[in-house]
Amino acid sequence: MTVSTRLPVAGPAAVRRATLAVIRRDVRGFAALITLNALAALAGLAGPSLLGRIIDVVSAGAGTHAVDRLALAIVAAALAQLLLSRQARYVAHRFGERTSARIREQFADRALALPPTTVERAGAGDLTTRGTADVAAVGTALRDAAPDVFVALVQIVFVIGAIFVVQPLLGACGMIGMVGIWSGSRWYLRRARPGYLDEGAANSALAEVLAANASGARTVEALGLQERRLAAGEAAVEECRRTRERTLFLRNVFFPVVSSSYTVPVVVVLLAGGLLHTHGMVSLGSAVAAALFVRQLEPPLDTIVIWIDQLQSSGAAFARVEGLAEARQVPATRSAAPADDRIEVAGVRYAYEGRADVLHGIDLTIRPGERLAVVGPSGSGKTTLGRLLAGMDEPRTGTVTVGGVPIAGLDPEQLRRQVVLVTQEHHVFLGTLRDNLRIAAPGAADAELIAALASVGWSQELPAGLDTELGAGAHRLDGAQAQQLALARVVLADPHTVILDEATALLDPTAARHTERALAAVLAGRSVIAIAHRLHTAHDADRVAVMEDGRLTELGPHEELVAAGGPYAALWESWTR
Repeated sequence: MTVSTRLPVAGPAAVRRATLAVIRRDVRGFAALITLNALAALAGLAGPSLLGRIIDVVSAGAGTHAVDRLALAIVAAALAQLLLSRQARYVAHRFGERTSARIREQFADRALALPPTTVERAGAGDLTTRGTADVAAVGTALRDAAPDVFVALVQIVFVIGAIFVVQPLLGACGMIGMVGIWSGSRWYLRRARPGYLDEGAANSALAEVLAANASGARTVEALGLQERRLAAGEAAVEECRRTRERTLFLRNVFFPVVSSSYTVPVVVVLLAGGLLHTHGMVSLGSAVAAALFVRQLEPPLDTIVIWIDQLQSSGAAFARVEGLAEARQVPATRSAAPADDRIEVAGVRYAYEGRADVLHGIDLTIRPGERLAVVGPSGSGKTTLGRLLAGMDEPRTGTVTVGGVPIAGLDPEQLRRQVVLVTQEHHVFLGTLRDNLRIAAPGAADAELIAALASVGWSQELPAGLDTELGAGAHRLDGAQAQQLALARVVLADPHTVILDEATALLDPTAARHTERALAAVLAGRSVIAIAHRLHTAHDADRVAVMEDGRLTELGPHEELVAAGGPYAALWESWTR
């Protein structure tokens, strides 16, 4: 099974569908936004039209009473436009905030539904950048840019319509004068989306490098990798600089071309209006009104130019955010309940990222209540097999089932009650001790949480008990306590099978002994699959599975395999020697 290491990016069609879906979820708010903006734009058209009317009535010899009446109408229209525009902006901001919140919630749901292997292969940097900078950019567009641009577009439509009503020929002249604006916008829009997608990918790559450097700082220092990691960081920064210079170039071409084109339609309409007036084809007031209408196009066009870059950037960000919908998700529907606790591995082959298989035709049965040790040299496929048994990966071919149901097809809640993988890595989440424990059992009472801690030998007195805040900037747990917390989660999840992948390897000897005693309490009555690098674990197991080069070469009790004189016997002799 080939798996891409990069999270997908939604195409233009998918982004359009997502945008329409967002609008459909708040149709009333969007309808109010359209209505108020349309009314404000209509009110704004009254000024130039009434001014042209004043010119015509003065030319016809009307008195001051008629002029005063038209002037009061202009003031009333301006006031109406102000009030409508203010209310429209208020409605637009509320619509944008509601929509932004929905997108954030949807992103969080999709991110949590991603299989762990998808996140691991893509890297935390890409997911983090999409969930922070990209979501924020979409929120800015919805709250600020989109309403302003929409208002501007409504104004432009009505102004152009008003010009054609005043004089169709002058309206056509105005449109001809806007060719430069259209050409510059078309050139920019064809290049902006790819440019901003490249910039977003470069930002994700830089975030991934920084996250890797921070999380692996001790390893970098211990192995003297500073220069190599510094070079990787500089390369990522250089790529960010290159992509940002590309989008900056696009802006530096687009903005001056469009800005310099504003006056062209006004000049064209004035010249054409003067020519038509001299031939008696249009009144002076109509020519002036048409010119004022064209001049009135500049503010909304300027608004679009100011925000269009933000919209292109936000559009690329939305494509990255919406791309999570195309990533492989954890099954949303419940699978059939497993018939029993028996785990079957049949004909399993597995490959990482389209490379050669690392597991070759594995067949294995784990009986309920059995203690199975999986041993073999480094790189033999032990950890990969453990991940398949824990449902974290799916085999390329073959099946891994529990009670006749594919393990990887179980939803997280079902899987947690079936199989739990305990590794040497354990995470303490930001929040209280209670929050950290209820990850495994959301409905557990405090008494159950305390009992789970006691069962793994927890003796730490925390300042506020279960309400103690854990994590950076709060109470910090040492390695042994964090491992005990992880084991308490296993007790609360109450799976029938526990997979151990060197759970005590990173602890000091004293802490490791305490944790192993805690493990004994956790594992009582459960099936245990121990991925063993230290063979004393295999000695105490019911059966031992020997892995070599991705193949299961031996399977049986410790004494039988030692007596057989095969690969396990050689490993045991080397270990005991």
